[in-house]
Amino acid sequence: MKNFPRLILAATLLITASAASLAQSQVRGVVSLDGEPAAYALLSAGEVTPVSADGQGNYVLVLPAGSHTLTCTYVGATAKEVDITVDGDSSYEVDIRLEPSRKWVDDIVITGTKTFKHKTNSPVSVQVLSKETLMGVQACNVSEGLSFQPGLRVEVDCQTCNYTQLRINGLAGGYSQILINGRPIFSPLTGLYGLESLPTNMIDRIEVVRGGGSSLYGSSAVAGTVNILTSVPKKDQFSIGHTQQVIGNSASDSRSSATWTNVADNGKAGVSVFGNYRIRDFYDHNDDNYSELPYLRTGSVGASSFWLPSDREKLEVSGSYINEYRLGGEMRRDIPSFELGQGEERQHHVYTGSVDYQINSDDKRRSLIAYMAAQHTDRDHYTGILPTDPSEQETYLDNPPVGTSQVTTINSGLQVNADISQKKDLSNVITLGTEVLIDNVFDEITAYNYLIDQSTTNVGLFAQSDWQLSEKWNLLSGLRLDHHNLVDRLLLNPRLALLYKPGASTRVRLSYGTGFRAPQAFDADLHIAFAGGGISRVRLSPELAPEQSQSWSASVSHDVISERYIAGFTVETFYTRLNDAFFLQPVGQDSFGEVFEKQNSDGATVGGVTLELRANYDRKVQLETGITYQQSRFDNAVQYIDDLPGVTEFVRTPDLYGFATLSYTPDSRWSSFLSYVYTGSMLVPHFAGSPTQLVDEIITSSAFHDLQAKVSYALPLSSSKEMSISLGCRNIFNAYQSDFDIGPNRDSNFIYGPALPRTFFLGVVING
Repeated sequence: MKNFPRLILAATLLITASAASLAQSQVRGVVSLDGEPAAYALLSAGEVTPVSADGQGNYVLVLPAGSHTLTCTYVGATAKEVDITVDGDSSYEVDIRLEPSRKWVDDIVITGTKTFKHKTNSPVSVQVLSKETLMGVQACNVSEGLSFQPGLRVEVDCQTCNYTQLRINGLAGGYSQILINGRPIFSPLTGLYGLESLPTNMIDRIEVVRGGGSSLYGSSAVAGTVNILTSVPKKDQFSIGHTQQVIGNSASDSRSSATWTNVADNGKAGVSVFGNYRIRDFYDHNDDNYSELPYLRTGSVGASSFWLPSDREKLEVSGSYINEYRLGGEMRRDIPSFELGQGEERQHHVYTGSVDYQINSDDKRRSLIAYMAAQHTDRDHYTGILPTDPSEQETYLDNPPVGTSQVTTINSGLQVNADISQKKDLSNVITLGTEVLIDNVFDEITAYNYLIDQSTTNVGLFAQSDWQLSEKWNLLSGLRLDHHNLVDRLLLNPRLALLYKPGASTRVRLSYGTGFRAPQAFDADLHIAFAGGGISRVRLSPELAPEQSQSWSASVSHDVISERYIAGFTVETFYTRLNDAFFLQPVGQDSFGEVFEKQNSDGATVGGVTLELRANYDRKVQLETGITYQQSRFDNAVQYIDDLPGVTEFVRTPDLYGFATLSYTPDSRWSSFLSYVYTGSMLVPHFAGSPTQLVDEIITSSAFHDLQAKVSYALPLSSSKEMSISLGCRNIFNAYQSDFDIGPNRDSNFIYGPALPRTFFLGVVING
């Protein structure tokens, strides 16, 4: 028994150690950013299950006795680490005050991998267009803001109705997948006018992925993906604003907006409501009484909400309605549109809605997401030229070319994410999912014998591994299998991306992906244009085969960060090979005008390089700029106009284009913003018909320099409210197209350059 005291001592020490290891302390506090609650900030400490703060920034984290490093991350803020030692018996109060992040350094993004990830750790390069930038360039809708991203260009493609098209890396709009909250419900018809109809006060940010992404998002993500993420309720607030513009010293453009957000005291639910109204007069640049900018009247309302049934579940519901009316051509609104000398009239009713449900496992390493989203558009439209001969005019008025459109897009799916890694600080997130995308397109003008009646269904299965191999290496591999009802075989598209971090501030990325576009109607195919004294239409060849692509890209990013400044650059090269590339072949005229048929070419190649520069000094001066040089060529010459030689170059596609933004914020009240968009020269087809254009030709346009300036001042109204006043000018040097066609028989597609002439604006916003 002489060893009994030793046994008692050992048992006592063991019990004490076990009790210490089981003892736990509560650490609680408030996370804030710039004096405001950082709603749903993420807090973690080693292997302890991470927790999220509530809607008011309050958090509670349970830690075992010992020393820990508490890490807090939040969108728009620099990650912060706090060292803390707990004894297992007491409660601790630790408030965390975050600092605003240097822009574009480490935003949390989702588009590149379909999972939340820090931008610097994403193997797929994701560009973020923030709400602050949209406000800085005075963008009142998505279309006005997207030009301020590298590799992106927004162009106006009709002199009469002004529909817009987004080009990424030199490819036309049909090659880009536009998402709303990650869902591809931007219908072919909405692609014509929808970018101009989506107001920026409903948007939290826009994420852009350039290059092939079809293996994750399905058809039409060949050039890239633009994900429009709507605002999520974060705190109680409201905003009321009005902007008045004067276009070309003659046309008025008035825009009013309002938002209201409310979050429950416990942070478990919230709702955000928005409304917008805009009315713009005709604008006639060449004094021929036919508009270059149509009369426009747009109203929109919508709401987004969330509910947290438990700590592991989240339900999000959103919906919106847009009512848009536009009238271009002869500038009269006192007679029916079909009595105008020439006119395009559009009345759109666009309904959009989505439901997302997510449930996480207790350890937050696994999640299930179920979603459904839909968009429906009703359109009444007219496109026509009133005959001058009295007998023809009577026949025309008896059966005017008035059309109707109904387009419905439905997307639903399931997605499972699971981190299967076994090592601390490393991860391998497996994503499996399936989704269905249905497009029903009906567009008819009986007087023109014009009809598109097409139903498409695409069923996709996708799998992805996002594997953090080490601190320096990350490998993303994915595969998507699609069955499209207009394609007679299964389509298999792989995706690979590699991220290498040789140092803390350097990122090297390589990526490869394949994609496809089905032989279906895209946005520009639904546009009826004026050309050659008549109207032109697009039809699909019965022999049209799917277009397939292979894309490669490589980039190097480097940032230098100090206490007072950050500066960095990104150089990216890209190459896309298109097989069976779509193009429009002129196939002659009928009694109404030109007819084009969408056919397959042998192939085409798009390649180039993009340079981005960025700098921020003391959070007061910030510069962002990007310039892209590229070449887009068909393998063999393509004929755009009958009786003219074909060309290998893509038309309406400049080889050189770019942007720059410079902001200066000396204090909390004053701010100023300069922005610049450069559009290089390009080939533009030009049909005869106008008195000033007697022959068909393809011209080379001039380059354009579009400079904008804005100054803002914030005036405090109370402790919680302020009024911001902004004054500025778009297109300061009036770099606007000078050779528009005139009269009713103009070629309406002969338009290029900036969307607006010189325009002065004054804006007032009250926030609270």
